Amino acid sequence: MVVLLSLFGMICWGIAPVFAKAALKNIDPVAGLVLRTIFAASVVSGWVIISGNFSKVSSIPASTWWLIGIEALLATLVGDLAYYAALKKGDVSLVTIIMSSSPLITILCSVLFLGEQMTLMRLIGATLVIAGIILIV
Repeated sequence: MVVLLSLFGMICWGIAPVFAKAALKNIDPVAGLVLRTIFAASVVSGWVIISGNFSKVSSIPASTWWLIGIEALLATLVGDLAYYAALKKGDVSLVTIIMSSSPLITILCSVLFLGEQMTLMRLIGATLVIAGIILIV
C-alpha cells in the first residue's frame, strides 16, 4: 500500500506543476501560493468535517502541532514560495528536476536528526540523483 500511495503522489506531483506554470502566467507567485493554500485548506477542512474526523485533529498534542508548524513553514510557505517563483521565471521541466532532488536533503536530515541508517543503496541512489542533476542542469 505504501508503494501505491507513493506512486499516486508521484503522479499528482508530476502533473501539478504544469497547471501551476500555466496559472502563474497571469499572477505573481505569492498570489498563486495564497490561492493554492486556500483551495487545499478548504478541501481538507471539508473532508475532515464530512468524515467526522474533527476529534482526531482536536486531540493532536501541542508538540505535534509545533513539528507540523515547522514543516508547514519550511515546505508550504518558504519552499513552495521559492518553487512558485522559480516556476514563474523558468522552464517547468528544469524547475521540477531540481526540486525533485529534495530527497537528498531528506536523507541527510533523517540520518542526522532521526537516527536512520545510511545504507549503501541509499548512498548509491543519492549519488545517481546528483549525477543526473549535473547532466541535466
